[in-house]
Amino acid sequence: MRKSKNAKNANAESYIDIMEKNHMEIPWHDYASADSNVLICKAGLIEKASVIGRVGLIMLSCGTGAWRVRTSMNRLSKELGVTCTVDVGLMSIEFNCFDGHDCVSQSLCIANTGVNTSKLYRMEQFVDNFPNEEAHLTGEEIHQRLDEIEKIHTLYSPLRLGLASALACCAFTFLLGGGPVEMMLAFVAAGIGNLIRTKLIKHHFTLYMNIAVSVSAACLVYALLLKAAELAFHIPAFHEAGYICSMLFIIPGFPFITSGIDLSKLDLRSGLERLTYSIIIVLVATMFAWIMALLLKLHPQDFVALDITPGLHLVFRLIASFCGVFGFSIMFNSSIHMAATAAAIGAIANTLRLELVDLAGIPAAAAAFAGARTARFIHQKHQWLSANLTDSPIYSHHGSRTLSLPGNIQLWNHVTFRCRVLVCSCHHDHHSPATWTDICKDPDGQNLQVLHLIPKWGQPPPSPRWDQRLNVKSTTKEYMNHEVLST
Repeated sequence: MRKSKNAKNANAESYIDIMEKNHMEIPWHDYASADSNVLICKAGLIEKASVIGRVGLIMLSCGTGAWRVRTSMNRLSKELGVTCTVDVGLMSIEFNCFDGHDCVSQSLCIANTGVNTSKLYRMEQFVDNFPNEEAHLTGEEIHQRLDEIEKIHTLYSPLRLGLASALACCAFTFLLGGGPVEMMLAFVAAGIGNLIRTKLIKHHFTLYMNIAVSVSAACLVYALLLKAAELAFHIPAFHEAGYICSMLFIIPGFPFITSGIDLSKLDLRSGLERLTYSIIIVLVATMFAWIMALLLKLHPQDFVALDITPGLHLVFRLIASFCGVFGFSIMFNSSIHMAATAAAIGAIANTLRLELVDLAGIPAAAAAFAGARTARFIHQKHQWLSANLTDSPIYSHHGSRTLSLPGNIQLWNHVTFRCRVLVCSCHHDHHSPATWTDICKDPDGQNLQVLHLIPKWGQPPPSPRWDQRLNVKSTTKEYMNHEVLST
């Protein structure tokens, strides 16, 4: 009798622990045996479905749209010889897998939604490389790799995310017509507001609580700073309109965009759920901003026009657009390189949009279309250049010294890309002239290209950061450590 009571108490405690997490964790590794040597392509349907479903669930947790989740799951299904039908929502996935004999149906969900572009990038790499890499692994090994990807939460601390929000809101304050006073106040208020928001998210507070507290804090800080500036520096009170810019960090731009894409692709469930989610955030933020304006007696007016020349205005718009996109990209957990690339494209496209409206008198909608097409064009050119760089082999020599490619193009750490490294033995005299040529061969022994290599003997790199250390297999199947500079 006593044993049964103890067992009941233990079960009750474990049940409470599970319920406190709101969602039970899925034991993915139970679908595959750790001792099994069976490759995933020859595994059972349940094991294959666990990999397909987990990939889709991780991608969904990154905040991407239904079309990208479905595409990734379909690619894995075709590789594994499985037919898959998927229904994607904002926080859940229902899918069926068929192999001609059996059928597996699963319904999976995530505890919360957000945006994580770094994890999304890793998942896209996983799906792209699956036929060549993961398809030759066991189910347990694949789940171990997915464990590593799933551990990617945020690249930045709450303080850095607060600074990113401060930078973005400050920049957009200028783009919306604000001056130096509004920009400085919005910088501080938005930074504090988003810092509080990240802390609340970390402690798993509800969506309404996160929005209400962060928006109220941003408005309160802005009003207090403006009052202090009035008393200390006699700044007039017509700068109140900037408090609206201090809470721009709460605007769900990513869900709005993905909802539109999903609706255009007739993914109505995902599109409507994301749209509803975005509208809820906007409505709650607006309500609490209105309440704070009533309590603090804020009476916002139009921004005062800035007295600067058109040329200087153009330069400031470029800088502000870059900083705004960069800050929001960091908030989406993008890497520094990814955020800088997006910021450069956004700076050109957004400045073009604004200049077309002001100088050419083009309607705002047409100017926005032109800016969007320009951004798309630049993005395509960037992808083309990246693909050409990626597809071009990097030739190296024993010794792992710094070298230059034809045209004296140095390989430094500006852009990180995946590359195929071919090993060639360069027979040369260290005391020979600065330029020498050699023919590199691939593992099949075929001559690939005659390169003009410009070694820097005895000259250390300017200040490079070694990006990665690769184990490169030579033509004799011997391994050596080779240091590669990212470009």
